[in-house]
This record gives sequence, structure tokens and C-alpha cells, in this order.
Amino acid sequence: MKNKKVLIIGLTWPEPDATAAGTRMMQLIHFFTSKGYQVFFASSASKSTLSYDFQKTPVSTFEIELNNSAFDKKIIELDPTIVLFDRFLTEEQFGWRVQENCPDAIRILDTEDLHLLRTSRHLALKNKTDDWRSYINNDTSKREIASIYKCDLSLIISEFEMQLLAHEFKVPEILLQYTPFLTNEIDKKTIVKLPGFKERKHFITIGNFKHLPNQDSIFYLYQEIWPLIRKALPKAELHIYGAYVTAKVQQLHDPDNGFLIKGWVEDKQKAFQQSKLCLAPLRFGAGQKGKLLDAMIHGTPAITSSIGAESMGPAEDWDDRIFDDPKAFAQKSIELYKNEKSWLKAQTDGFKIINENFNREFHENLLENKLSSISKNLQAHREKNFMGSLLQFHQYKSTKYLSKWIEAKNLPDDKIIEKNPPSGH
Repeated sequence: MKNKKVLIIGLTWPEPDATAAGTRMMQLIHFFTSKGYQVFFASSASKSTLSYDFQKTPVSTFEIELNNSAFDKKIIELDPTIVLFDRFLTEEQFGWRVQENCPDAIRILDTEDLHLLRTSRHLALKNKTDDWRSYINNDTSKREIASIYKCDLSLIISEFEMQLLAHEFKVPEILLQYTPFLTNEIDKKTIVKLPGFKERKHFITIGNFKHLPNQDSIFYLYQEIWPLIRKALPKAELHIYGAYVTAKVQQLHDPDNGFLIKGWVEDKQKAFQQSKLCLAPLRFGAGQKGKLLDAMIHGTPAITSSIGAESMGPAEDWDDRIFDDPKAFAQKSIELYKNEKSWLKAQTDGFKIINENFNREFHENLLENKLSSISKNLQAHREKNFMGSLLQFHQYKSTKYLSKWIEAKNLPDDKIIEKNPPSGH
């Protein structure tokens, strides 16, 4: 590749200590920097106190605005080899600008998780049915699939979502790359340093409360599962961590019943390593689950739902720790909390899942090879993607023309006159 520059357009500024999406983004940034790319990160979002501080890193950052042609000038000057869109929303907003001003840049979409799948399951839950497939042709699906086709490659974090895209939506394999969470191997030296069964107590769950599946799981725990666990283990507590606690969630704080809303935690490692079990009864959602990854890394066995365990390693390695029934979920939680032998088996299975399914070096090599192949044959690669070229055709560029209209509308009157001088009549 010519100059090895990658521009990442973030939907938000990464918050790796608060969100799984932030962790995922930092892993991708690590990949590009480790492969010799000069990385630039830009976003139109406002920064928060939890946003990652790039000042002491080799990553250059700048702010951008929606519906502003200043972005065009910036990207022409930057001349990136690769542009990565963080979720389909940023591709909708900036993809056409990248395509027009840097047509030779490889366009990559990182879906984070498939929003269309999360939306389908949320609609099914609201309508009290398990048949989420009947909701799959929603507006989010049409927008997200369009963005996938308009890019040269989409990074898919879940094997289940890879299959869904291929079979349900007939997305060509050449446009998809399975890239899960990327972790280092957990070796025996690391394992022996972790607190053991007798050194840990209480339960933990964690997750950004802006994320609706996390909110729903907390209410589900409070109403259906925790009362059963607490009845059997009257001294146990559930410690609930996460950024952006809503007032509605905070009202669930109930010290008398051991249901403790603790909010954002600065030391996530310590919180997990002090806890005996992680509870994640997710009823809708998509992608891979950061809370389960963190739990396994820190030796904290987890109990989850079928949606929670989806694409988090082979089901057999979860050894009967996947339950959609609240009573069965509670019973298994109680058993593991009390039984050291079962607990140790679950912990060992977690290490196995991490080492066999999320190996950083293995998946980074696959991604590097894929990008190299596309770079060497970009034109041929795009010629195989007829649907993508169809969606780039001007009749379908509603986002582009809406953006141009908004930009023109926001111009002062004198600028509009200068841009469109009178014809002289």
C-alpha cells in the first residue's frame, strides 16, 4: 500500500473503560498501528469525560461536522489508503464524500454488531414473541445492508451474524471479514495469580446503560431472577456497574435486598476479580458481549442467555450455563456460587474459550491478508460487487443530496449569492 494511512470516522469518541464498542475500536486501532499504518481518528460527536485520551499515542485526531464540505478538503489533503466507518450511520453520513474525493481508498465498515439484528429482537420482545425473524425486514436492515454493499469490506464481530448476512441477505463472502474481539492468550502464570473461589464473593453484572439490552437485563434480573437467588443466598449481593446510569435504573438500588446499583467503575479488573459470578441474562441484542469477555479474562464464571452466549465460543464449552428460563438461570447461579468444583470447571472453560476463539495474532493476520488482497486488486474486487455500484448510482444518493441541501440552507445569504451568481437577466 502506498502511504499506509487509515482514517477512522467514529460515531462517537472511543470509551474503552465504559463500552464494549470502545474496547473494540481500540483493538482495531492497535491492529492498524502495529501494522505500520499512520492512524487518524475523527468524529462529529462531542467528547465526554470517559473518552479515550489519544494525546500520548501516535494517533492523530480531529473534529468534523455533519453536512459540511470542509470534510472534503480535509480528506483530499489527508489522502488515506483506508477509511474505516464506525457503524453504518457514519457510512451514511460520510461514505459518499469519501467515495467522491478519495475513490481509491479502501472503504471498510465496522458494524460493531448488526443493528438490524438487535432491532429485530427488540421488536420481537416488545411484541412478546421469540420470532424475531418476522421483523428482520425493518428499516434499519435496509440501511445497514446498503452500507455493507457500499463498502469494500465489512468487519463482522459475530459468526452468527456472518451466517445471517450470507443466508438471509445473500451478501457475498468477499465483502465480509469475521473479526471478533481480539485478546492475548491467558497463560498459566496469569491464571495462578487470579483470586480463587474462596477469595471471591457476591455477583457482578456490568454494561453501559445507554445500551438498551443492558437496561432490559437489569430490570429482568431485578424482577425475575435476583429474588430467587437472594432467597437461597440471603447474604449475597449483586453489584451492578456501568456508565450512564439512568434515573429509572437508579431507582432499583435496594441495599436491603443486596441489589446494588454502583454505576461506573474505574477499576473493572478489580471488580471482576473480587466477584464470584457474572450474571448476563440478555433478552435481546447482537454481536459479542464485552461483559462476558471481561468475565472470562478475569476468571469469573458467567451465566447467560442464548442471546448472550451467541458467538461467544462453542455452546458445549459453556457447560450448561446458558438459560432463557429465569428459574433455571437462578438455580444454576446458586449451584455455581456454592460448589467450588463446578465453579473451577466453569472458570477453566472460560479460559479455553478465550484462547481458542479470540486469539489476537490469528485474527489480525487474517485481516491483514484480506486487506492486502483487496489493495492489490481493488478494481476487480469492486467489479464483483454489482449491488454496491448500483447503490452508488446517483438516483439512490438521497443522503448525499439531503446533506448538500442542509449545508446550503445553513450558508449565510451572501455566500449563497456568491455560490450561485445571477445569470444577468
